Formats: sequence, structure tokens, C-alpha cells
Amino acid sequence: MVKHLNVRVSILSLLFVFQAGCYWDRLTGSYDDVFDITNGQDDSAIIEETGRDDEMLARNRKRLEEIAAEEEPVYRMNAGDGVEIRVYDHPDMCMTTKIGPDGMIGFAFMDQVQLSGLTIGEAAEKIRKGLAPYVKNPVVSVTVTDIQSESATIAGACAKPGVYGISNSTLLADLYAIAGSSAVRLFNGADVDVADLEHSLVFRKGEILPVDFQLAIQHGDRLNNIRIRKGDYVFIAQRMEASVTICGEVTKPHKRLYEPGMGLIETLTAAGWMKETHWKHVIIIRDGLVHPKMYKVDVDGILAGKCRNVSLKANDIVYVPKDNISEYNVFVRKLLPTVQLVSLLTSRFSTVNISD
Repeated sequence: MVKHLNVRVSILSLLFVFQAGCYWDRLTGSYDDVFDITNGQDDSAIIEETGRDDEMLARNRKRLEEIAAEEEPVYRMNAGDGVEIRVYDHPDMCMTTKIGPDGMIGFAFMDQVQLSGLTIGEAAEKIRKGLAPYVKNPVVSVTVTDIQSESATIAGACAKPGVYGISNSTLLADLYAIAGSSAVRLFNGADVDVADLEHSLVFRKGEILPVDFQLAIQHGDRLNNIRIRKGDYVFIAQRMEASVTICGEVTKPHKRLYEPGMGLIETLTAAGWMKETHWKHVIIIRDGLVHPKMYKVDVDGILAGKCRNVSLKANDIVYVPKDNISEYNVFVRKLLPTVQLVSLLTSRFSTVNISD
């Protein structure tokens, strides 16, 4: 049996986003509470029974209210920002420049001055103190003329993905518009939007924010149309790329195109099967990472003929956790989304060939 895996990660900066914890502790309880999809019931019936939990939606709303109430972060200068420095009664010492890649500028009498990381007031005071031995009672003002360091990234199925400068008034819908809104593809002779707003995500300091893109962008909902902050990463999903992602304790994690009738056992086989460290149940995650529905699968039971193989759905995430994890909120909070999973979700499809 030969298997080939080729994963291309679209945005390498994501590898550094998920060093902090994620907003997943709203899911509590034990694995015993997760629906066992191999219990003989019909999949569609189970999905209908496990609709969005009112408590989860309430917690998401509370988190959005907390985000809206957060104080505006203090602006601190950084490399690339343009500054104008003026010294009262000394026009010969006034200058306009950009902060260098090392965070410094050159200034009269002071040689190199470190400005990165300082507020405007702190920068003016630092220069004033540096000039004091040479200028009697110096009065210094610092003005930021060009802010390059305050930026956010938008990637995925938008027309112009990239890194864009932001201000304290930039909203999610604004950033989406700046990036040209949805990318388009030719389908049956017509251009169609490919953005899947329902499954799009906002990442902030290792947290997936519980934002409903449809409410934010299509309906202008003020709570979901959050202010974009420095360092935010907005990923616009593609609705024309139905996929299945398999990750965790498998030999070859990958994302592949979804095909009707795709089964769990075949997908595990394509991933090189589970490692010895896997837990006794596999978890299937549906409806995205903001409002997930989770189902556990007894793989050993399927192989023993006690349970039926599970048919996967488009955009399922098959997660194989490690053993000895008793509470699913632990792995959801600490292991999801892992760098592995986020890299797969934002990458192109893997090519997995299987032959005897």
C-alpha cells in the first residue's frame, strides 16, 4: 500500500498564532456526554437532536460583549512607522523620518534613539531627557505621520488577501471590503462568489473569536462586526471546496476533497491509520470550530463488526485524540485548534493516493 501526502500551508505566520490558549472552555463535561454516532441511530436524526446549544450561544454572546467592552489598546510605535519630531525654538533640530527595522532613529546629539515599544508621550520624554545636557529646557513634541506597524491579516477566499493597516475604527466588515470582499470563480459561464462566511474565522492571540460573519457582514450586526485589532488574523473559508480534515494521533494528517459516501475507516486508512497513542474513541467535529457539534466513534467496535462504519459529511474534522483524556473540554481547549489543524484548514488540499 502506497500513500502520498503533500500539504501546502498558505500562511506561515499561523504557526505562531496559537501559542496562547483558545476560547474553548465554554465546552465542559466528560466524553461520556458526547453523542456516540455508532449507536445504531441514523446520522441525520442525531444531527437534528444535537442542534446548537442555547447555553453555548449565550456564552458566545457574552464573549462578544466582553470584546466590545475592552479598552482600546495603547498605541506603541514600531519599526516602519513615520514620525515627526519638533523641538520648540530649534527648527534646525526638527525632522521627519521612519523608525528603522531595528526600532531606532538617528537624532542630533543623541546618535541612535530606540523608539519602538514606546508611546508618543514616552518617546517625547526620552528625547527631551537626551537633549537636556545640550539644550536649555528643551520642549519636544512627537507626532506619528504614518502608521505601518498597526496591521491585521486577511487570507483565504477574499479577492485581495494580504496584510493591511488598521485604525481603532476598522471593523471586520471594513477589512473584508478593503480586501475586495469575496473572491470569484467562473462557474457555468458566470462569476460566482466563493466565500463561505458561515465557516470563516477570526483568530486573536490564540483565540478563535465567536463571530458570526453573516451577521457582521451581511446584516451589519454591531456585536458581531467587531473592531479589528493589531495582529488579528481573519480567514475567509471557501464554500466551493467541500473537504474532510483528519488530524491528531494519525501517521499522516491531511485535508482532502470530500466525496459522497466517504467513510471513517477509509479516511483513517488514507491517513496511515492511528498511532499507538490514540484514545479509544475518535471524535468527529461538525459545523465548524465556532459552533461545533461533536460525536465520538468507537473504531474498535466498527472493526469488530459491533458498530457500523460512519459516513462522513462535507467539512467534517476527524480528530484522533491521545489516550487518557477523560474530559473533552480539556482537549478542545488545549489541543484544538492546534498548529497542525489550523495549518491544514488554511492549506490547499492534500493529494493522497492509495493503492494495494
